[in-house]
Order: sequence, then structure tokens, then C-alpha cells
Amino acid sequence: MDSKLAASLWQQMQQGLRGRDDALPLPTFVDRATFSSAFAVSELAATSLGLATQAAAALIATSRPECPSHPIIVNVRLASRWFQQSFHPLNRAAPAMWDAFAGDYRSRDGWIRLHTNAAHHRLAMEQVLGAHADRAALAQQVQQWQASELEQAIIDAGGCAAEMRSTAAWQQHPQGQALQREPLFSWQTTQPLAAPDWPLAEARPLMGIKVLDLTRIIAGPVATRFLASLGASVLRIDPPGWQEPTLDEEMSCGKRRAVLDLTRTADREQFIHLLREADVLVHGYRADALERLGFDAETLQALSPGLVDAGLNAWGWQGPWRNRRGFDSLVQMGCGIAERGMQWQQSDKPVPLPVQALDHASGYLLAAAVLEGLRRRVTEGHGCQVRLSLARTAWLLQQHLTGQLAGSGIVPQVKDNQPCYELTPWGFGVRLKAASWLPGTPQIFATPGFTPGTHPATW
Repeated sequence: MDSKLAASLWQQMQQGLRGRDDALPLPTFVDRATFSSAFAVSELAATSLGLATQAAAALIATSRPECPSHPIIVNVRLASRWFQQSFHPLNRAAPAMWDAFAGDYRSRDGWIRLHTNAAHHRLAMEQVLGAHADRAALAQQVQQWQASELEQAIIDAGGCAAEMRSTAAWQQHPQGQALQREPLFSWQTTQPLAAPDWPLAEARPLMGIKVLDLTRIIAGPVATRFLASLGASVLRIDPPGWQEPTLDEEMSCGKRRAVLDLTRTADREQFIHLLREADVLVHGYRADALERLGFDAETLQALSPGLVDAGLNAWGWQGPWRNRRGFDSLVQMGCGIAERGMQWQQSDKPVPLPVQALDHASGYLLAAAVLEGLRRRVTEGHGCQVRLSLARTAWLLQQHLTGQLAGSGIVPQVKDNQPCYELTPWGFGVRLKAASWLPGTPQIFATPGFTPGTHPATW
């Protein structure tokens, strides 16, 4: 692990979270094994997880200001492993992470990535390129297109794709330029009101705090998973028919899961009822999605004064792509990470990060923002709105090149796992131990993962 890179990442993260005049101490890092990458991926893993843990410590300290703060310890190798996978099924195969047609394809003038994991995104791709028997046949069709034209055609069809761009090209792109003007954490405060009476017990600091979870896939669920590990009452709401079979066991532990259709009057009224009682709302929709449903930021605060409203999207909250669909792998292609990896490895094809680090890091940064929002709610008496994006996290990482050919590698060890099995609706498995340590505050999950609709949409 490169200590200077970790310190630089930490400085930018904690200044975005707390400001220049309210510094959080750098955690102690142990077991410093790192990924092999052109970028400081393990350093990003350790510091983003450390920031969320420090934010938890700062919240706890509000209820006992006379007590000295505890030091935070982060195991870098374990943090890196949590960026890979934290749950490992036993005596059965792990679900496939990618659809058969998802991936990178050579176009007429470069490379493009197609994201087809969701059924409706695959159908959108097929509207443009046609249905094919296998990847080889699809690849032949993609080669007939210019990358930028195919990217736009699939986006227009309601799908997801990203042309591979260099960092320089991204910085000249209107969205890249808009993104560089955005802070890592974009904060807005709301009208002050009486401070809450949360117990903030050291062992389970978020016990009694209600988190309404409107997140999908990886980044947002990472955030709410971390909050659940600290005792929060997390209620995740999915739309009818939504499935994440590759991630259910990984991401839904410690949460309750309900289904609502916010376009239906009865379900909408039930959502408003949940929102009125919520302390936190975490959402991972595109920038205008909640607005189109009638839940803009002002409406949310009116329904739930003092709400900590934390949102994350793919491409940023300003610029022409603010409402564009996106995922970690697409952001890596579009903003220059995959092209830089290709140069670093001297490869003839895109080289992404070894893990979906933008998702996981953004998730921990989002969790840190929620915890900081709760601290401000206690100490200053107001709610807040905070916004982050995968692309802005990517820009942070792009400023931290390793300059190394290879890291020391991430080697799984038996001691990494919890000393007990986790029984889920899908079978047995083992969960990794927490990668960060805050004395007196264990990170544990009260329940295993569940399928969508297991629970009623009630607190």
C-alpha cells in the first residue's frame, strides 16, 4: 500500500465530508496487500471504508463528548476483498455476475462496452443491433458501427452503453467538464428544528434510526448495508418484478425488503407514510427520477422535516448526462480508466479496474455522508441533502495513479471469514469479517439477505 496515495485520498475525502477546518484523523492501516492496477484501488478501498467508520465514530461521540475518541483500524487486504465479494456460497456455485452479451466489443473506430444485465437493457441493445445467437455474431455486427454512434443509438433506445474514451477526451467532453466542477460531496442544508433523541448507543449506534432505501445494484446497497451493520432499521423498496439474483445474498443482509409501485395511488400513499417517519432516505436513481414521481428535494423535506436525503447517480448531477443511465463498468469506459489501464498493461483491449471500485467506494462515501448528516442533525439541528456520483469518484481515483507494474496481490485466507455460517433463502454461505475496527462498535448483521417482497412496506 502506498501511504502517500492513501493520505492524499483521505485528505480529499474528509475535506469533502467535513470541510477543511474539521479534519478527521487518518486511520491506522494494517495488512497492506494491494490489487495490481494502474490506479490506487486498494488505497481507495481502505480510505473510503475508513471514512465511513470514522463518520460512525464521530456520530457516537456526539452523545459522549467527554470521552476520548477511539482509533480506527482498517485491514487493507480485507477492505479490498469486500470490494470483490463479501459473501461466498458453500456447496453451490455463485451466480453469474454478467449476462452472456455484456462486455467490451471492438467497433469500427475503437471500443464500446454494452451493459445487458437487466432484461430491458438487453432488449434495448437488441432493438439496435438485433438478436444474435452468440457473442461472436454480435461482435461482427458491432464492428459495423462507429463507437460514438452506437453508444448514442443504444442510449436513445433506453439501453446502456459507453464508448471507450481517453482521460483527455473525457476532460474535453461537456459531461467531463461539468463533472470537474462538482464537489465530491455536494451538500445543502435545510431549515433547523429540534434535535432528535436518538440513543446513539456505542454498540449499535444506529439502533432506532429508520433508513428508507431506494437503491439498486451495488453502490447504494453498499451504503445501506454498512448502515444496517451499525443497527439501522433499513427498509428497501423495490418496484414490482425487480430482480437482482447476482447480488441478493451479497447486498441485502441486515435489511427488510418490500415492494411498492410508486405509480399506483395506494402504493404511493404508503410510501409517503413511510417517508414521514424516515430519518434517512438513500436513493440511487437518475437525477430526475424522483422529481418525475413528484418527490423533489423540497417535497421530501416538507414530508419529513430534518430528513437526511442522500442520493447517488452514475454520471454526475450537472451537465448533459445527469439523467443518463450508467453503471460502474460503463463509467470506467467512458471517463478514461479502461483506456489508461490498457496503456499501463500494454494491452490491445480495454483494461478495467480489478474490481468495481467506483461502486463500492461510492457506497462507503455515501454511508459516510449519511452518518455525517445524522451528526449534523444532532449537533446543529437541521436536515440536509447530499449528492455523490460514480463519475466524480472516478475523477478522484484518476488523480491517484500507482506508477507500479503490480501490487502484492490479494490472497484470501480462512481467517478472513466470520466464525459462523450465514443461512439465506438460497442456502448456506460465509461472510467476510468486517475490514474496519472501531472499538466497542461491532459491524454485524441482524439478519441474512432476503428476496424482494419478503416484508410488508411498514416500519
